[in-house]
Amino acid sequence: MKKIIIIFLSSMLLLPSFGSFLVYTSFKLNQEEISKTICVQRKMIFNSCNGRCELQKSLKKYSDNEKRMQDNLKEKAEIVYIQNTITPDFTLIVPIESERKNFAYFNRKPISVSNLTFHPPSCFI
Repeated sequence: MKKIIIIFLSSMLLLPSFGSFLVYTSFKLNQEEISKTICVQRKMIFNSCNGRCELQKSLKKYSDNEKRMQDNLKEKAEIVYIQNTITPDFTLIVPIESERKNFAYFNRKPISVSNLTFHPPSCFI
């Protein structure tokens, strides 16, 4: 189930980058119908356009829409950046002193020796 969700989310993130490819693919799938119904030059006897004028319009419309979305996103990012100008009030916190003695200082000599101390292998020395 996780793999399906990961694949779905990844494809949703990559979908905008394949937008012009999707426009071109939908044009190729419907090129016959577009050239007969929508094309400006459909009534000409020797029509060499074959609906490419509509493809150009669709690609231009898609690129304009994408540019508009990027501009809107940039404006929203600037607004959020401007709104986050609140400066925090820093106050000095007095450290708490503990009355425990530091373990590193001893009043007398150590009693035993530890054999569990790490020693590097002799081949590296």
